[in-house]
Amino acid sequence: MAVRPVSRMLQRVLRSSVRSCSSGAPVTQHRPGEPSQTAAEELSRRRQFLREHAAPFSAFLTDSFGRQHSYLRISLTEKCNLRCQYCMPEEGVPLTPKADLLTTEEILTLARLFVKEGIDKIRLTGGEPLIRPDVVDIVAQLHQLEGLRTIGITTNGINLARLLPQLQKAGLSAINISLDTLVPAKFEFIVRRKGFHKVMAGIHKAIELGYSPVKVNCVVMRGLNEDELLDFVALTEGLPLDVRFIEYMPFDGNRWNFKKMVSYKEMLNTLQQQWPELEKLPEEESSTAKTFKIPGFRGQLSFITSMSEHFCGTCNRLRITADGNLKVCLFGNSEVSLRDHLRAGASEEELLRIIGAAVGRKKRQHAELLLMLQDSPPAIPSISSQDPFRVQGIRHRGSFSNQMMILWRGGWVPQTPLLAQRLLGSVCPQRHCSSHLNSDANPKCLSAVSRAPGTPSGPLPTSDQLTHVDTAGRAAMVDVGGKPDTERVAVASAVVLLGPMAFKLIQENQLKKGDALAVAQLAGVQAAKLTSQLIPLCHHVALSHVQVGLELDSTRHAVGIRVSCRARGPTGVEMEALTAAAVAALTVYDMCKAVSRDIVLGEIKLLSKTGGQRGDFQRT
Repeated sequence: MAVRPVSRMLQRVLRSSVRSCSSGAPVTQHRPGEPSQTAAEELSRRRQFLREHAAPFSAFLTDSFGRQHSYLRISLTEKCNLRCQYCMPEEGVPLTPKADLLTTEEILTLARLFVKEGIDKIRLTGGEPLIRPDVVDIVAQLHQLEGLRTIGITTNGINLARLLPQLQKAGLSAINISLDTLVPAKFEFIVRRKGFHKVMAGIHKAIELGYSPVKVNCVVMRGLNEDELLDFVALTEGLPLDVRFIEYMPFDGNRWNFKKMVSYKEMLNTLQQQWPELEKLPEEESSTAKTFKIPGFRGQLSFITSMSEHFCGTCNRLRITADGNLKVCLFGNSEVSLRDHLRAGASEEELLRIIGAAVGRKKRQHAELLLMLQDSPPAIPSISSQDPFRVQGIRHRGSFSNQMMILWRGGWVPQTPLLAQRLLGSVCPQRHCSSHLNSDANPKCLSAVSRAPGTPSGPLPTSDQLTHVDTAGRAAMVDVGGKPDTERVAVASAVVLLGPMAFKLIQENQLKKGDALAVAQLAGVQAAKLTSQLIPLCHHVALSHVQVGLELDSTRHAVGIRVSCRARGPTGVEMEALTAAAVAALTVYDMCKAVSRDIVLGEIKLLSKTGGQRGDFQRT
């Protein structure tokens, strides 16, 4: 590998007058109180300098098709603080023993070797890289490597606002933030965790610190978030964002099917209908993105066309996994353990030969994926207790973009906005949405809540007064301040009579809007949590459990809905259960109305209620 005589000579000359970065490119020293955008100017100067004084590229990182690999992705951890539905099961995945993961020194040793051979961009990934305790120190040490132009990170954004000032000071120059929805409740459903406001605060902090553009990665999935394309793009009007729409890529681990993929051309067509003036920007060399801009907008948008128009011919990426395996292709199964060779005492020359051999075997394009595309017809998803996340058709009605722009322009601090408070709030500390309650129950129907021995059943004691009106006949909320807290459980049900055609489409999951049962299940959970905002005189209840089950009844061409709600407090949860059953039924109607208007919603009723002062109720 040739040395960089020009770069080193200039570095020695420049050192006497200005501070220089590790590459030899001149960097202006910050002055106290100087705006943070000087970091971006510094980075631009550094890149220009390195472009002009680049060394010959290493043969070890050049494959048999002449592709020069100058971009290395390093996974810092397998762990993640989210549990995204399309990524991993709720309980997580088996983790590699700590002893088998790369140590910090091993990461830096490999990084130095790759940069010495021509890698000029390193992106830190995970899992979630920002949960690694020494991530700031790793960035700082990478920043010292001569020839490294860009240090980026891909993060879910949960810890970004807290760590970004330190990361920027250490030398982090590029940020990609994963965000698949702008709807707080949908975010919580997708990732099985709260944190929408933290991600937004992280994006805001990146803008505040002068990163431009801040890249926001959105994996577009049919029936889940393709209805939010316009809202994402609208954010670029006043913000320096690069919203990157990524085609969903089916692979063995995510249980999804090709029917969920929304192609680049379909997305582009949707956007051009709203913004016909959309302009395509020139593509950078080896870029994976097709970038567009709306005239007058501050930011831009991009498409990562991994499926419909692959970019294998210009691929310049290599990956090192958290346990030290080198992957030359994301879709290839071939991996080479650099960790094992490193720990066996391999010399730098031996490691380079191993790396060079792996790069040399890289295929022209990801053949495994192409075979999947040819051999796998679009699968028809189905509801099952093993895979309840089959959501096709969650629609947020109305645009969030205007509200978000107001929050951004007002210098949004990391607090949950009003709408997010309403949707996320503290209504459900332990949320549980499942298609079954216990192992011996019908997998599509909730079993009835069993009563304690000796619990009286039958109608509640009646009252000769309406409790929600005062002496003057005006509406009034009941004062429950003096009531004791008890465990409250309520079960309610509803039935939707569909008719033969709509029933068959639901049964075969062929509705154009998507999976009606899964969407109705989610709608019921949300409705239970929002009951006090829908029914004026209902008290706010901190639900500890909500469960919504739906069962197909072929004899009646109907969907049976059963809801169970639980909370500990001074007031019952029958209204939450009834509201959830009613909204789930309405959602089924909404999903099927294009097929038939002859749909009947009925039998909305309370089945049981326990824990109140006036005794329990059990419908017989």
